[in-house]
Amino acid sequence: MSKKQILLINDMAGYGKVATAAMLPILSYFGHPTYNLPTALVSNTLDYGKFNILDTTDYIQGVFPVWKALGFRFDAIATGFIVSERQASIVSRYCLEQAETGTTIFVDPIMGDEGKLYNGVTPATIKSMRAMLSVAHLCYPNYTEACYLTNCTYFPDGVSLDEAYSLLDHLRKIGAKSALITSIPVDGKPAVVGYNHMDDTYFRLGYDEIPVHFPGTGDIFSAILIGHLLDDKPLTVATQKAMDGVYELILRNKDNADKNRGIPLEQYLNIL
Repeated sequence: MSKKQILLINDMAGYGKVATAAMLPILSYFGHPTYNLPTALVSNTLDYGKFNILDTTDYIQGVFPVWKALGFRFDAIATGFIVSERQASIVSRYCLEQAETGTTIFVDPIMGDEGKLYNGVTPATIKSMRAMLSVAHLCYPNYTEACYLTNCTYFPDGVSLDEAYSLLDHLRKIGAKSALITSIPVDGKPAVVGYNHMDDTYFRLGYDEIPVHFPGTGDIFSAILIGHLLDDKPLTVATQKAMDGVYELILRNKDNADKNRGIPLEQYLNIL
């Protein structure tokens, strides 16, 4: 099986297995040549409460012309945390250009969770993420992010299946071809719901929650999902494998003393 070249456009944490630091080892383990372009350099995971961030937008603006001159291209691009509207404009324009040559664009619109936006996320950030969704072949916000992106009401107790599918349709109206919504309670049970534009089908996959919090689990989900999709697995199969992988990693690490650093992936890659 020929492996696909993928570019990760996401932040890079110096301390903690989140974002690029979580995704790169997983996709590399899958055998896909994996490259990275940091949207920000972050001292550590934000869960520690104190951190330092360097915005790399000027660097990114200088990178794309060099790559174009050298003829670099990728089979897929996966975007995550975007720092600003200006950065979103530069990145989305590059993704659109690459998509026109056959590159698949995956978008994780990282903004918040549990009904709240992360520290520093503003209305401008939401607008930026909508710009990213407009070029996505597949997007996968969590329930909170899906509500903010679509201006729909967030219900802490969740939604019905029809309401969940309607939320997927709102994401598609922004421009995403296929879409998932993660961590969404559907009829009282946590689930991932999805729409696959390849066969015009909707689906729901339920799961059991483990009541502990690790930063980076969304990035792990993203990497496993993309790894299987690049190996030509169907969207429902890839989604279930990503859910199973995250569950197993959390289960094996639920008693870790310092959860703020994320899950120590390297010793568990073989289970993915």
